[in-house]
Amino acid sequence: MMRWTIKNRLTPRTFYAVLIFVLSVWILHSFVQALLAACVTAIASWPLYRRFTARLPSAVGRSARAVMFTTVMTLFVLAPLIFAIGAMLVEAHTLLLQIATADQDGIAVPTWLEHLPLAGPWLADNWQRELGHPGALALWAHRIGPGAFLVHAQSLAQFMARHLLIVVFTILVLFFLYQEGESLGRGVRLALRHWIGVQADAYVQLATSAVRASVNSMLVVALFDGLCTWAAYAAVGAPHAVLWAAITGILSLVPFLGYLGVIALASEMAMTGAAAPALLAFTLGFFILLCGDKIVRPAVAHQGTRLPFVWVLMGCLGGFQVLGLVGLVIGPVLITLARELWEERVRALTVAHAADTNSPVQGRAK
Repeated sequence: MMRWTIKNRLTPRTFYAVLIFVLSVWILHSFVQALLAACVTAIASWPLYRRFTARLPSAVGRSARAVMFTTVMTLFVLAPLIFAIGAMLVEAHTLLLQIATADQDGIAVPTWLEHLPLAGPWLADNWQRELGHPGALALWAHRIGPGAFLVHAQSLAQFMARHLLIVVFTILVLFFLYQEGESLGRGVRLALRHWIGVQADAYVQLATSAVRASVNSMLVVALFDGLCTWAAYAAVGAPHAVLWAAITGILSLVPFLGYLGVIALASEMAMTGAAAPALLAFTLGFFILLCGDKIVRPAVAHQGTRLPFVWVLMGCLGGFQVLGLVGLVIGPVLITLARELWEERVRALTVAHAADTNSPVQGRAK
């Protein structure tokens, strides 16, 4: 039950407190993603942090423990992503070198392209006209102009710089949360009890379970996609099947990002002339990732959120659209809390309706 009255809301102290809070949010709004990512990581990994610190000697200080575990979590999260992106860049560089070498004599029309139904001959003619003569790619790049490449490079640099800044501040905030987590947790619980009431503890427990279930769903999906795509890639005879499966699984931590790995592998196979295996790898890869995102992720997240399948799915996708990667966790958590508030309100209205129905006055009216 809310404890504030209208009089309290209008006091000068309350006005200045709200003003300071709003200004603080305005100043820190650029770091919302970093703050949320750090909070989600700290909540999900807190049981591991407790076990980690329990095994350390008592001589190790609180700050040193926080630094050590922050380093471990940073390596656990960032190292796989860096490996996947680096491996894709190496494969892309090799493919570009092959294309540049072929461009010196003209890139021949792939055999499978000519035999496509309906549009095959037309596509082959256009390929021969645009890419079949020596230096065609260089001429095509010259027609586009260096300005377009500069604009794209600048946009990519800004994108990378922004996300690097988010990662740096996420690590800094994560260290602070590990260092001051106990006192922060107590303070948050006390404040929520004062504002909401005794049910605040239930809300905190529900949100914590939902966060951990959502994080677990991301890890399970990455493992599922990696193992299944490895089997699919090996079955169709894809080159470096284990490497490409690892890339696909790691990238699938983020919804829709794993599809880049499938597309890259299929493109590489198609460029080497393996059209049928490329199409099969593309189809199987997309089907596996679709199952991981639409079935496995909501199914695992359901264990902590207790939401129906469709609500978990909408929470993940809607949260990702609004907040990026951290929205995959925040979205289902917010939907879970909203559902809990709705059910509490329905129960209260049901009790009130039953009391009114059984009251003596109501009985006499009947």
